[in-house]
Amino acid sequence: MQCFCMSTNNSSIYINQGKHNPMSRLATRFEQLKSQQRKALVSYVMAGDPHPQVTVPLLHQMVEAGVDVIELGLPFSDPMADGPVIALAAERALAGGTNTLDALDMVKAFREKDQTTPVVLMGYLNPVEVIGYEKFVAYAKDCGVDGVLLVDLPPEESKQFGEVLKQNEMDQIFLLAPTSTDKRIQHVVNHASGFVYYVSLKGVTGAATLDTSEAAARIAKIKTMTNVPVGVGFGISDAASAKAMGQVADAVIVGSAFVKSFATLPADDAVQETVNKVKELRAALDELV
Repeated sequence: MQCFCMSTNNSSIYINQGKHNPMSRLATRFEQLKSQQRKALVSYVMAGDPHPQVTVPLLHQMVEAGVDVIELGLPFSDPMADGPVIALAAERALAGGTNTLDALDMVKAFREKDQTTPVVLMGYLNPVEVIGYEKFVAYAKDCGVDGVLLVDLPPEESKQFGEVLKQNEMDQIFLLAPTSTDKRIQHVVNHASGFVYYVSLKGVTGAATLDTSEAAARIAKIKTMTNVPVGVGFGISDAASAKAMGQVADAVIVGSAFVKSFATLPADDAVQETVNKVKELRAALDELV
């Protein structure tokens, strides 16, 4: 599909050749970066941490500082894949009064000023099931969400949810891990869109050690099986680890390193620290060009 994109500030006008829908925001963003030989910086933010007023201005500041894709965490009371940093962020967000639908409203507010930066929701199945697949996805679409990653919905059980996403032209993001079998990898690359999220560690988010050479070999293997961009996350917290992973992946996904300052600092200071961290990682990735 040919797609000519003219950028005007934060909004893009698409002129399509043929009958296709405009390229998704994720596809457009990854194409732009690829043409510039740059790597995507994907940032995780917990919606409503530490209180609802912080999130939308923080997202805009992070984009300004160099974030390419936003991963917005949906606060959940039992975040089993997450380490203490993200689990505590979820606790703070819930205590501050943010629920799943509030998080979607934050995307809607973000879209008032920014129509180009892709936003992916990351969360757990339970709150989505409670709302109902159709209702959740339709509302997410209406708010300007581009994709969804449900951590505890394995690919083999995700057909129904995937169909609802597809009907709404949203991407289903899947996780792959060091322990993923060839069969699982094949299944994921057959169904993935947007990007594939490779988890570089066998532990929980925010764990300390990152084996970059093992991760590099696994990512190279996944990339032989799919044209969907591959992002790598878990364990990336500084310029060195971002650069190491940026050499082999299309995107570097950072979460705990952005979130942890909210545990100890007043919100305004934590925002500043997070923005500084974005600048540090963006500069590191841009050295790879």
